[in-house]
Order: sequence, then structure tokens, then C-alpha cells
Amino acid sequence: MARKLPIGIQSFEKLRQDGFVYVDKTAYVYKLAQSGIPYFLSRPRRFGKSLLLSTLRAYFEGRRDLFEGLDIEQLEGNGLDAWQVRPVFHLDFNGANYSLEGGLEKKLDAVLKRWENTWDTDGAGFELGDRFYNLLEKSHAVSGHRASVLVDEYDKPLLESMQDSVLEERNRATLKSFFSVLKGADEHVKFVLITGVTKFSKVSIFSDLNQLSDISHDARFTNICGISETELLETFSPELNAMAEELAQSTDECQAALRSQYDGYCFHPNGPAGKNDVKRLVYNPFSVLKALDERRLGSYWFETGTPSFLVRRMRDSGLDPKRLTDGSLYATAQRLSDYRADDPDPIPLLYQTGYLTVRAYDSSTGAYELAVPNQEVAWGLVENLLPAYAPSYGASRGTDVFTLHRYVEQGDTNGIRHILEALFASIPYTRDSDPFENYFQAVLWLTFALLGRYVSCEVHQAMGRVDCIVETTSHVYVFEFKRDGTAAEALAQIEEQGYATAFAADPRKLHVIGCVFDSKMRLLSDWDEMA
Repeated sequence: MARKLPIGIQSFEKLRQDGFVYVDKTAYVYKLAQSGIPYFLSRPRRFGKSLLLSTLRAYFEGRRDLFEGLDIEQLEGNGLDAWQVRPVFHLDFNGANYSLEGGLEKKLDAVLKRWENTWDTDGAGFELGDRFYNLLEKSHAVSGHRASVLVDEYDKPLLESMQDSVLEERNRATLKSFFSVLKGADEHVKFVLITGVTKFSKVSIFSDLNQLSDISHDARFTNICGISETELLETFSPELNAMAEELAQSTDECQAALRSQYDGYCFHPNGPAGKNDVKRLVYNPFSVLKALDERRLGSYWFETGTPSFLVRRMRDSGLDPKRLTDGSLYATAQRLSDYRADDPDPIPLLYQTGYLTVRAYDSSTGAYELAVPNQEVAWGLVENLLPAYAPSYGASRGTDVFTLHRYVEQGDTNGIRHILEALFASIPYTRDSDPFENYFQAVLWLTFALLGRYVSCEVHQAMGRVDCIVETTSHVYVFEFKRDGTAAEALAQIEEQGYATAFAADPRKLHVIGCVFDSKMRLLSDWDEMA
């Protein structure tokens, strides 16, 4: 009988009572709880933050029955102070619409009313922050124990209101007035953990609450969320073996495929020590569990949604998409840790939301080298970015990658030309600034990078090297792309540089193509294939 994998399970109580497989993270829970230090933790969405908070809640509520057989059972022991029942204020910002005016205040009011019913307090006439303080004080007095405050996705009200600067500022001010009371209520609070995707600067959580310890890049908590290579092998061997059998692979081959697709996240400040060091790397838990359950490699993380504002910000910033994978993105620790909504640079947000991760660290300069963590993120980003740069991209128009793939496999150069014509004709034009200059290289790279998921495809776009080579079992394409000029000039360059010489003896059909784009007309203006 198949085991129950905890896909999307955010309740520790449900996970334990309903017999789901659990990767034991309770040693981290114990370490955090015993320190008494207020913490902040940033991790990408679908990475297990909610389950971590639910586990902490169960621990502070003294739910010993839920921890039977786990690491924390031995760590907690049987002393007089073991498994104490303490007040817990667990605030989950999921499940509300913060893009509407008053949405945040309505959410906080509903949560406070529920807590006030529990502790028999009356919040009428008090501001939201004052009501929260009164609850912390009352719970301490009644229970004899200081409270634990657990906050899940604190930044959701800010992320959802980013397109409305007035509403975002209002939500920011509301969060400030609400959470700033924690500093003054320190005598009533035992423990604080606030989680989110991003760490917004200029929010009182990180200014007024300057005692919060950010463990997002702390080596001791690298694996507090997510699944390590060791945990995958030790906990999910039956599922790994079953998936390998389904895919007609060896277990090692299947494991390598999972690693390429879903592993690669690094939250350690020094990055992985080397290419073969997997100790500091973490799998996306949602994706790898879905893959093991369905026994196939899918783009599960992207199926849960990619924020449209993030795609627009990447496009509008002029960021060359090729830099996401070529190791040419760098940032300092300060830039990675803080994010401002008015910051036009998308790199900090891409890192904090899980689209980039640490690849290496230069201690002499303090620079982090960043790149996409794995194939799932790489393909997902490309697939989401291409329609933003070229709005005509899509299956309904016959300009999708699967149609392009079919033309390439069939040797249909007219079909390939048609798709490129349609994509470039759809590039938007603005009177203030024509984006074609940036879009020209971006659309080419995105199109052929996405095609490279299905066939061998290299896009160099560098002086002295052929722009693009596409290989299938029956065809080889050598492209030279030019902005302005003529296709004849492009073909002459291919011949002069000998770009196609390597394929002269290849039995596959060779297509040598010169392709020119007119920057003023913003269209594919000339195309010729060498006879």
C-alpha cells in the first residue's frame, strides 16, 4: 500500500494523526524554542514555512502525543519543565485579499476577536496594536507563562498590494502599528518567529523590532525547511525506487534526474563548497514530493503560480534573461537580505522568492554569485518571460514552443521563419522608449532556450561565434542573426568564419540560415538559407 506523502500539508497535527510520512525537523524546533531569541526566517513559497510554524505551535501547546518517536522527544526529556502548555498566538496571513482597501485591517480584526474570545478580553475602543498588547499581557497573567508569537507569511499584505502604492503604504503602516508592540511587550513574550518570502526594509518588523535575529542565511538552519539529499534517500527510498521503475531507470539515474530538476537551493552564506558537495543544497519539497507521488518530472512549483508583477519587473528592468543561468549575476549580503518595493532592481526579489540561489561566494569582495537553482526554475522562468517580451507567443496563434519543435524536427524552415516573424511583430512599442534594443536579444535567447528543453540547442550570441546551433536526430540548423543589414551578409559571415564546417560530414540535413531583424520596423526583415 502506497505511503501518504505530505504534499501541501501545512498542519503538523494533521500530518502526524493521519499517518503522513514526515521528515523529522524537530531538532531544529527544539533548538529554536530553547534559545528564547526572536527570529526571522525567509524562504521561498511552498518550502515548508507553514508546517514549521505549525510544529512549533504544537510544541508550545505541550502536544507530546504528536512528537512520539521524533528527535525532540529525547531532547525535551521528562523533567518538570518538559512539555509545558503555553499561550500561543499563531497569525497566518494566508487566506485574505490584501489588494482591497481595508483587507489587512479586516484580517487582523478577525484574528484578534478570535484570540479575545479565547482569553476573555474586550478589545472595543482600542487600536489593533493595543489589542494585541493587551492579549499578550492577559495571557501571561492568566497562564503564568509568557506567550509564543508565530507569524506566517507576514509579507503577503505587502506583496499583494505592490501595484497600488497608496494601499501598500497603508498596509505597511498597519503592520508597523501592529507588530511594534512586540518590543514593548518583551516581558510577556517567550518566543517569536516571523516568516515570509521577502524581507522588506523600512517595515517596523525590521526597524522597531531590531532585536529579531535573521536566520535565513545561518549555517545552523540551512536545512530547517526543504529536503536534503540525505533526507531524500533515508526517508523516501520506497518512492524513489518506485519512480525509477516507472521511468525504466536505475535508482541512481532517477535520483540524478530529481537532483537536476528540483535540487540546488543554497541558503548558506558561503554557497556549496564545490560542484559535488550536496550537503548544503536543498530540494524544493513541494516539487520533489509531487514528482515522487506522480512518478514523473513536472513543473509543479510553477503550477502554483508565478507573480505577474515579478515577470513585469524583470522585463521592465532590462535584465538580460541569459544572465539568469550564465553565472554573471552578483549581489552583496545586504542587497540579498533587504528588499524595497520601490527598488527597480529585481535581483533581491528574485533571490528571496526562490528564482535565484547562491552558487558561490567570494570572501575577498563579499560578492555572492547567483543563478537559477535547477531545471524546473530555469524552464519555468523562460516559459513565463517569453510571453511578456513577445505577447503573440501562444498555442492558439501557432507560435508556441511545441509548434516550433515540430517545425524543427520536420526541417520546415518556412514554419520556423513564420514563428519568429510573429514573435517579433508582437514586441510592444512605446513612444518614450522603444524596447526593441533590449528585446531583440532577449526574445531570441528565450525562444531558443525554451526549445533547448526538447532538442540540443546552443545560443551563443557572442562575437566570433555562431549565434545559434540547433540539432535534432535528422537536422542541424546553423543560424546567424543580425539586427539590421541583410541575410546575404549573415550567410557570408557564416561562410567566412567556417561556422558550418564542423557539420560538413554529418549525415543529417544541414540548414544554414541568415536572419535579419529591422530595429526601426521591429520585424524580421530578411531571411535566406544557403543552398
